[in-house]
Amino acid sequence: MAIYLDNAATTKPAEEVVTTITECLTEHYGNPSSLHKIGLDAELIMTQARKNLAQAIGDEPNTILFTSGATESSNLAIRGAGECYGKRKKHIVTSAVEHASVKSTIDSLEEQGFTVTRIFPDQNGEFQADDFINAVNENTFLVSMMMVENETGRILPVKDVFRAVKRKYPDVILHCDAVQAFMKFPVKANELKADLISMSAHKIHGAKGTGALYIRKGIRLKPIITGGKQERAIRAGTESVPLIAGFGKAVEIMQPTIQERFTKMQELKKELLSMLANMEDITINSSEKGTPYIVNFSVKGIRSEIMLHFLESKEIYVSSGSACSKGKQSGVLDAYKIPDTLADCAIRVSFSEETTIHDLRILAEAIHEGQKSLIHKK
Repeated sequence: MAIYLDNAATTKPAEEVVTTITECLTEHYGNPSSLHKIGLDAELIMTQARKNLAQAIGDEPNTILFTSGATESSNLAIRGAGECYGKRKKHIVTSAVEHASVKSTIDSLEEQGFTVTRIFPDQNGEFQADDFINAVNENTFLVSMMMVENETGRILPVKDVFRAVKRKYPDVILHCDAVQAFMKFPVKANELKADLISMSAHKIHGAKGTGALYIRKGIRLKPIITGGKQERAIRAGTESVPLIAGFGKAVEIMQPTIQERFTKMQELKKELLSMLANMEDITINSSEKGTPYIVNFSVKGIRSEIMLHFLESKEIYVSSGSACSKGKQSGVLDAYKIPDTLADCAIRVSFSEETTIHDLRILAEAIHEGQKSLIHKK
């Protein structure tokens, strides 16, 4: 039986989500902008999904805007804010380990004349809130930082940074990529003081192809997709009601068990780290203080791709890093000053509630077997 340990890349859709999506495709197929009953039924379904996300994030339903995924959400947040707030102020503060959807978008603004301050982790691989706070100045219009870094699982000090920045510079727009945090531990907009929060359905047992952007009341964004008046005229295009309904259902079924799942993931992470500690030539790249959902480690002397395919031959599925990097080094491990010899051998294991300690024991045994087999072949 296959052991799937690549949940940071995508999760298996929950059965209830699949049922919800199927019902929408076959029974509630109307366009939510249509004024007849079938259209209104679709609109009501989408409204309920919006309420579910709003309740989870701790604000009103009209603060939730649906997109095609977190990549679009982050593009809209950053580019849209740049168009509205970046006319006079041209400075952006961000971390050096952002997901490609944020990094590439900010890089493109830098090419257009914006200045960017990228904050790196300290010598211990941890981010210090003061480094972000001190980088913000009178010319800053945007701070964008992820809550949980997706390759090693380190947690960034978003709350401390955002609260301090809002006190000193209340007009600065604060954007958080919460993809690896949403529904894994509480993400509340008001507690974070966030203006914009990117979320994804397929990381929480929803379907690929839909995401959401939280937009605090009063924040203006210029659309990056134009056409119709859907989603408050901020994001044109007929909404994918089935996928949105599935997103809402995923939030509904996961919200009550956040703490229970978090505790289970802590136990899984502790067990895996214990197993790896008893093996030779293993280096842990994750932090014990990071999210319990992700463990990144290097198997000395065996390149990531080779170990990945060895494990795949045993129906164990892991990752060599961010799925969006397509197997190429993203630069995140380099930001943590992890040597290339270890970065080239990095494996990312990421859990879900379906993961068991038995799965991790099989993984550890397979890695040990791979060490003996693959190094011997070299």
